[in-house]
Amino acid sequence: MEPLLGVKIGCLFALLLLTLICGLVPICFKWFRIEAATGRHRRVLSLLGCISAGVFLGAGFMHMTAEALEEIESEIQKFMMQNRTEREGNFSGDANSARMDYPYGELVISLGFFLVFLVESLALQCCPGAAGGPKVQEEERGAAGALGLHSHGPVPAPSRSPFRALTLLLSLSFHSVFEGLAVGLQTTVAATVQLCLAVLAHKGLVVFGVGLRLVQTGTGSRWAVFSILCLALMSPLGLALGLAVAGGDAEGGRGLAQAVLEGIAAGTFLYVTFLEILPRELVGPEAPLAKWGCVAAGFAFMAFIALWA
Repeated sequence: MEPLLGVKIGCLFALLLLTLICGLVPICFKWFRIEAATGRHRRVLSLLGCISAGVFLGAGFMHMTAEALEEIESEIQKFMMQNRTEREGNFSGDANSARMDYPYGELVISLGFFLVFLVESLALQCCPGAAGGPKVQEEERGAAGALGLHSHGPVPAPSRSPFRALTLLLSLSFHSVFEGLAVGLQTTVAATVQLCLAVLAHKGLVVFGVGLRLVQTGTGSRWAVFSILCLALMSPLGLALGLAVAGGDAEGGRGLAQAVLEGIAAGTFLYVTFLEILPRELVGPEAPLAKWGCVAAGFAFMAFIALWA
């Protein structure tokens, strides 16, 4: 048990340090600030943003959504098996299998998507100026001018609403806690190291993308550093919780509640990815094929990592 505990503590510090380093790199170096960039520098940052958008897309589909669907399906199957055992003879096996055909996981993820949609709609209804759309449109048109591109009028751009940045951080924080919890609950050194390496492989890219996103959306340096610090603490927190409950089972619906929360986090992450991150990177008319290639490359890398995650 002692070697396993030592490995898990090492994983805890590895998760903390990697998240801090990858998240703080784009915040601490002025080279990543797109508002001060011109010409080729700006094009490189734009393509780098597209790669990070592909990473977010891959993380959303290949990791968060896939894991949430698997966990929800597994927990619902356990719940139905318990009901079948307790109520033998009341329901036929066909009825149980028919009920399992319902896409519960997809429903939970969709509820997470629409929950954030509702909250943001309520916020915009109460504070119509919170979206900040005109400012972003002016900046995008200015960027097009700096790149020497012809403008065909205003283009629809996503907002810089702080609510979406907060939603992104919260959804990733939930997911990070569950990742750390999964590492902390492993029972062998080999399984712990394998899972931790899989988490580290995609977490570094995702957190770098978060830091880049915070910088390119004009977040203050103090708030950006504070956000990365909070995000960095989530996986170690989950791992510590896993160590605390390593000897227990998920009873009383705890496993199902965790799966539902992970599904909601996946839905909120997809909302921010499709309505904020991808539109912002693809809104400009410059180099559409290069942008497609960068988004596809980011997604393909996350899909490759999913072989071991």
